[in-house]
Amino acid sequence: MIKIDYTMLIQMVNFLILIVILNILLYKPILGIIDRRKKQAQDTEEEIKRLNQSVEERMAAYEEKLRQAKTDALEKKTEIIKEGADQAKGLIEAARSEIPGMMEQFHGEMNKEVSEARSVLSGQSQKISVEIAEKLLGRSPR
Repeated sequence: MIKIDYTMLIQMVNFLILIVILNILLYKPILGIIDRRKKQAQDTEEEIKRLNQSVEERMAAYEEKLRQAKTDALEKKTEIIKEGADQAKGLIEAARSEIPGMMEQFHGEMNKEVSEARSVLSGQSQKISVEIAEKLLGRSPR
């Protein structure tokens, strides 16, 4: 059985002294280490959040620059295509305007060659017809 006497009082004092000593030697240092680790973890999380925000801002700026560059390139491409189409239209119109003159020149040369061929052929046809008549008749037809 448990007796309540002075040993109980000594045990209680002993227990309180042990709590004070453990508090000084064990609990406070461990709690200090835990607090430092919590503070380091919070600082690290804040640094991570700051860096993530910085990365997101830079990515947004990069994507904006990329979008702008694509837009500029598309505008330049459209402008170049338009200039090429305008130049092509100009060349086609120039060629179309030259065609009637070339056709007229071609018809003139062709008519000239046809008239030369007719004059040559008419002279030769008379000679050939005389030769044929001589051969058929056996004498000169004149």
